[in-house]
Formats: sequence, C-alpha cells, structure tokens
Amino acid sequence: MGRYRRLHQIERLDPERDHERIFWLLTQYEFPWDYLQGVSVAFLRDFAVPRVSRLLDRTQEFERAGRKRYDDTVLIAYEMVREGMDSEHGRSAVRHLNRIHHRYRIANEDYLYVLATTVVGPRRWIARYGWRPLVPAEVESLARVGRRMGELMGIDGLPADYAGFERLHDDYERRMFAYAPANRRVAAATLRVAASAYPRPLRPLATRLSLAVLDEPLLTALGLPRQPRLLRAVAHHGLRARALLVRRMPARPDRWPHRQKPRSYPFGWTLDDLGPRWAHDRPLRPLPDEDPPPHVRDEPDDTPGDAPATDNTPQEQ
Repeated sequence: MGRYRRLHQIERLDPERDHERIFWLLTQYEFPWDYLQGVSVAFLRDFAVPRVSRLLDRTQEFERAGRKRYDDTVLIAYEMVREGMDSEHGRSAVRHLNRIHHRYRIANEDYLYVLATTVVGPRRWIARYGWRPLVPAEVESLARVGRRMGELMGIDGLPADYAGFERLHDDYERRMFAYAPANRRVAAATLRVAASAYPRPLRPLATRLSLAVLDEPLLTALGLPRQPRLLRAVAHHGLRARALLVRRMPARPDRWPHRQKPRSYPFGWTLDDLGPRWAHDRPLRPLPDEDPPPHVRDEPDDTPGDAPATDNTPQEQ
C-alpha cells in the first residue's frame, strides 16, 4: 500500500457526513501512537487546574490503581467510537461514562475544557511530531467527534468547530492554570504509571524525557522542573527522527488497525470491566436525546461542592 493512499481516501470523504470514519482512519491507522501521546499530554494539562487535581487527589485512585485508571479512560473512549457513537454499543459506553460522572458535581466549563484537551492536544502533538501534517478534513473530524461526544454527555455550550475548541482550550488555561500541591501529586503519580512501561533502570530517564516535551506554563502549574536545554533538544530531535522514519515505512494494512493493549487487561476486557466497581451499582440514565423511562428520576450527586472535571475522557474513579 502506498504511504499516502489512505490520505487520498480521507480527502475524498465528506467531513460532515464521514467524520467518524475519518476519525477512525486517523486514530487507528495513520497516527495511532501520536494520537495517544497527544491524549497523554492532555491528561497532564487537566491536572494543572487545582479544582481538577484536588478531586483526583482526594480519591487517591492514581496512587492506588493508576495503571487501571489510565487504561479505563482510554478504553472507554475507544469503546465509544469503535462501532460509531450512535451505535447501541457506543451509546452504552456513553451511558456508562455518564453514570460514573453523575456521582460528582462537575462544572460545565470544566467538562468543556477536558473535552477540548482531547481535541486540541492530539492535533498539536501531530503538528509537532507527526509524520505528516493533518489535512483540514482530519482536523474537522477531531472537532466533530468531540462535539458529538459532548452532546451525548449532556455538555452545554459546545464549540461548533476546531477553532472554537482551540479558543476555549487556551482561554480556560489562561484563567485556570495555577500551582497547587495536589497538581504535583497527581501528575507525579501519572508519570510513574507512564514510566512503569519501561525497565526499571530506564524509568528515571523516561520520566525526564516526558517532561522535556512539556511547555513551561504546564510545568510551572504542575510544580515540575524544566529540563535542561540539551535534554529538551534530544527529546525533540528524537521524536522528529521517528517521524521521518515512520514517513518512509509502508502504510498500515487495512486488516491491521491499531490494537489496544492495556496492561490492566492482558486477557481482554468488556465494558463492564471498565471504571470503578461502585459505578455498576448506580442506575444508568438515558442520554440527552432519549426519553427517560418513568421510573428514572434525577438523584442528588454524592459529592457536594463545586467539583472539578476529571481527566480526559472525563471520568472519576
């Protein structure tokens, strides 16, 4: 398969009608690794907001079960899109996600920001380190999938396009980024999870290389050190060298999409495996575009106060 054949296929699709197909090709064939790196950086951006990190710090989930917490977040997002967000399976995944969220009072603007990081973060990572730039149809697919996800989650004030998501993302960070001790604790726990994928002697270097690609406002808000210029240059040029290598590799065959390989589920998973155990004892609620059955009533949230957003596919465990 020619390296750019799938790109030509994407350019023939209609971004309005075929955005989920474009998103699938983008995330499972063209840029699977880069997309996950962008989402991982988006995780960290969420923790730079004190009212987000304080909730996560109170739960201690990243300290006790950080690997599962990360895997579940990625997998719920994957389950939402793998058969289409409006398929029965996709809608079941969103209902499960909403069931987790309904335990907490989460401000709508925090939901909006967390969702925006999943749209803007991957696009910016790929612009910097991808093997080719995204074309407009791919950028639009990120925004349209994000918007539909937000609609099914009942989020208000969703941007209409990618530019709107980017403005929302940057405006929120200018207002809300600030250092708090909880930011550092949750970020450090997350970095330990990421480093655990490497042999023990390499983990300190892996962590420092992860920090080397983060921007200064993010590092300041997380209370993490800026890395030396040499290490930042090594990380940047190493990722650009990888992009050049990937550009010269053959395209991923149609029969070989990216396979999720979560370390928490070596023998596979079902939707019921994902999320905290307590969530399965809570009732499922209808999605915003569904009529609630007569026995369903709104219940007060368990957690009082102005609770923050969770991480990237917003969920709290």
